[in-house]
Amino acid sequence: MIQPNHHFIELPGSYLFSEISKRVAHYKQNNPSASVISLGIGDVTQPLIPSVIEALHSAVDDQANQETFHGYGPERGYAFLRETIATRYYGALDIPIDPEEIFIGDGAKSDIGNIGDIFSSEARVAVCDPVYPVYVDTNVMAGRAGRQRVNGLWDRIVYLTCTEENNFCPDLPDDESPVPDLIYLCFPNNPTGAVLSYEGLKKWVDYARENHSIILFDAAYEVFITDPVPHSIYEIEGARSCAIEFYSFSKRAGFTGLRLGFTVIPKELETAGIPVAQLWNRRQTTKFNGASYLTQRAGAAVFSEQGQAEMRQVIQYYQMNARLIRDGLRASGLQVYGGQNAPYIWLKVPDDRSSWEFFDWLLDRAQVVGTPGSGFGPSGEGYFRLTAFGSFEQTVQAMERIQALFQSSH
Repeated sequence: MIQPNHHFIELPGSYLFSEISKRVAHYKQNNPSASVISLGIGDVTQPLIPSVIEALHSAVDDQANQETFHGYGPERGYAFLRETIATRYYGALDIPIDPEEIFIGDGAKSDIGNIGDIFSSEARVAVCDPVYPVYVDTNVMAGRAGRQRVNGLWDRIVYLTCTEENNFCPDLPDDESPVPDLIYLCFPNNPTGAVLSYEGLKKWVDYARENHSIILFDAAYEVFITDPVPHSIYEIEGARSCAIEFYSFSKRAGFTGLRLGFTVIPKELETAGIPVAQLWNRRQTTKFNGASYLTQRAGAAVFSEQGQAEMRQVIQYYQMNARLIRDGLRASGLQVYGGQNAPYIWLKVPDDRSSWEFFDWLLDRAQVVGTPGSGFGPSGEGYFRLTAFGSFEQTVQAMERIQALFQSSH
C-alpha cells in the first residue's frame, strides 16, 4: 500500500485560519441571527483601484485578438512588469535592482512556501516566534523541522523569541544555538506589527554574511510603513550577497483574489558556489507556468503614477482602521502593540485567559473574530491579533462592541 509523506502527518491537525473558519461556521450555525464581524484573517475588503480594473479590461481585449493574444509568458515574468518594478518601486527607494533578478509569481505565500525546494532538507531554519505559520509548516513538510516537542516547538528549528522585552524584534542566536542556514524575517511583522530599524536589520545582514546564512525577507507589508525604517532589505549594505526578498501585491494593491507577487534574488547570491537564482529559475520552470498575462498587466498598472495615487487612498483607509482599532483597544484598558507601520494590531489577552479562550469569549460576547496568538507559535500565547482590513463601518461597530463588552465586564 502506498504511504503518505509522513512529514505531513506530523503537522498540526489543521491550518490556523482553517480552524478559525471552522469555529466561526459552527458559531453561526448555532446562532443564525448573529451579526459576526471578522477582523481575523488578513483579507482585504476594498475593491481594486480603477487603474487596475482598466488594465484588466484592456488585457482581456488583448486576449480576444490574434495580433495581441498571449499564451505562455516568459519564465521569469513579462519584461514590462519586471522593468516597472525595477524602476518604479526599487528605483524610488534608490536601490539598483536588475529586472533579470526579479521573478514574477502568483503571490508571496507561494514563493515563500516553495523556496525551500532549492535548499537541502538538512538545512537548519530559524524563525521568529511568534511567526506566520507558513514559514514553519512548509519546513515541517520538507522534513527540516525534526520532531515537535510537548511545548509546540520543533527540535530542529531555531526559534528567535520576540516578546515585549525586546519590542518583538528578534535577538541574534546565542553561542549555544546552532547557526541557521535559512533565516526567515518578516518586517513590518505579521502578527505583531513590529518593525526593524536600519541598525536592527543591519545586524542580521552582518550575521548572515559572517555565517554564510541566507535571509528570506518577507516584505509583504512595507507599504504600511510610516516611520523611517527599511522598506527593503536591500537598503542595507551587503544584503545582496545574503538575502532573498519576497513581495506581495495582495496587501499593497488588494490582489488577494488576483494573486501576484515577485521574488528578488541578486546575481551575487550563491550557495555552495551555485547561483541561487539559477536554482530558483530551474524550480520555477519545472513546477510553475507563470502568473497570467492579465494579472501581470494589472500589476504594472499599480505602479503607474495614477495607480500609485489611487493605491495610497486605499492604504490610508486601512491605516485609518488600524488607528481606530488601536485607540479603541487602549480606551478599553488593553495593552496594545503594532498598528502603526502595519495593518495588524497585537493585543495582550486580559484576565489570564488563553488566546483561544479569548477568541471564543470575544466571538460569543461581541460577535467579533480575531486570531489567537498561540496560532503563531508558543510565544504568541497570551496575545491576540486583529486586522485593519475590514470595512470602516464594520471596524467602528467592532470597536463599539468591544468597548461596551469591557465596560460591562469591569
